[in-house]
Amino acid sequence: MSSPERDPLAHTVRGVDHAAFPTFDPRATITFYRDVLGFPVVHATCALGWGPGEHPDFIHFFFDIGNGDRLAFFYYFGVEPYRDAEIPDLLHRARHLAIHVDGEADLLEYRRRLDSSDWPCELQVRHETVESIYVTDPNGYLMEVTRPLRTITIEDDIDANLSVDALMEVTGEPGPSLEKFFARKAKLIAERYEGEPELVTFA
Repeated sequence: MSSPERDPLAHTVRGVDHAAFPTFDPRATITFYRDVLGFPVVHATCALGWGPGEHPDFIHFFFDIGNGDRLAFFYYFGVEPYRDAEIPDLLHRARHLAIHVDGEADLLEYRRRLDSSDWPCELQVRHETVESIYVTDPNGYLMEVTRPLRTITIEDDIDANLSVDALMEVTGEPGPSLEKFFARKAKLIAERYEGEPELVTFA
């Protein structure tokens, strides 16, 4: 009996198991995430080296960040702190972890915890669909706590797909810019929805 054909692009993942980062200061990291933010420690793995070649001994520890998702850190024994000097600060801070909460009260509670700690909130801002607070953790990683401002709709999905299609086209050509991106996106909207206004409805 033959098995049914499987969609090669079937979406079968179920969220984040864990996101992992190195830490050079496990004491401050544990204080920040467990004792300030209140994320329980749920798992730890210790190893005498790992993989091929020279690999330092390490401990890999995990915090519960809700919904079965975990935030993890590696501490490598004997490895001195460093950062790739060639990475601009802009790109370094672009790599961040965003954790979502349900509403304003939860967001403000996390801001209170941060502002009462050695790691006060650095920025609180409303984006198009979310409100977020930002803080740099003890390892220099940017962390975001965010809450929804409204429900994401089918119009948002349509806009997102138009945006990535325009981005792919513009960055495949010399001299990409935001102006060229907006022009290409407008062109795609005109091409795809001309004569079919019923495909896009706005509340």
